[in-house]
Amino acid sequence: MSTYGQYCPVSQAISVFGERWTPLIIRELMMGSRRFNDIRRGMPLMSPTLLSQRLRRLEQEGVIESRPAPDRHGREYHLTPAGEEFRPIVEALGAWGIRWAKGERGVERDPALVMWDMRRRLDLDRFPPGRTTIMFDYPDALKGKRYWWLVVNSGDPEPDLCLSDPGFPVDLKVTMRVQTMVTIWAGNLRIGDAIRNQSLVMEGPQRLQRAFPSWLKLSMFASVPRPTDAERRIGHRAAVAAGS
Repeated sequence: MSTYGQYCPVSQAISVFGERWTPLIIRELMMGSRRFNDIRRGMPLMSPTLLSQRLRRLEQEGVIESRPAPDRHGREYHLTPAGEEFRPIVEALGAWGIRWAKGERGVERDPALVMWDMRRRLDLDRFPPGRTTIMFDYPDALKGKRYWWLVVNSGDPEPDLCLSDPGFPVDLKVTMRVQTMVTIWAGNLRIGDAIRNQSLVMEGPQRLQRAFPSWLKLSMFASVPRPTDAERRIGHRAAVAAGS
């Protein structure tokens, strides 16, 4: 545990919230992840050992609490009132990131996070009755991350996300580059535009192709207003000046 050696409440808060991975753990809990493995799926690069350490620290700080799972298999993690007070901070960080961050190299080839986020942000009420299996094909994805299956069963509270063929007939196949999906999910590209310019291609019944856009709620930050052209020019001038 590292501290700043200051009594200032800002430094004390940062010593808890500012630790590497901690804001993302809180993000996952905000988004409804409760089980250890579900939290980790939202942060695939974080080791299980480190996640265990961070969860233990957050529990000691009173930010989260663990409870026996309803099925009595394992435990669940929940934000305490103290943890809930981090919610607007995480939301503000996400809004800033989608407005101003320049992105990270290599992320656009791994669809794991966007697929996990998609799984929990589907509008299940808009799916047809019965089972719907959607296969996603990302030709440019990292090895082992090209094919994904989303299986939605009407009446089930959550869809299944699979990296191996679940064995059900595919009702709709969706093919695109990873960056295309990330851009759509962030709210920077309309699905209709991606279909028209053929950066997103679907195979399946026309009724499902027409319904597909309505199934996606997109990122919780997709509706954040983007910077105006004037604001972008100011930011660009500052970046150029800093690099000169």
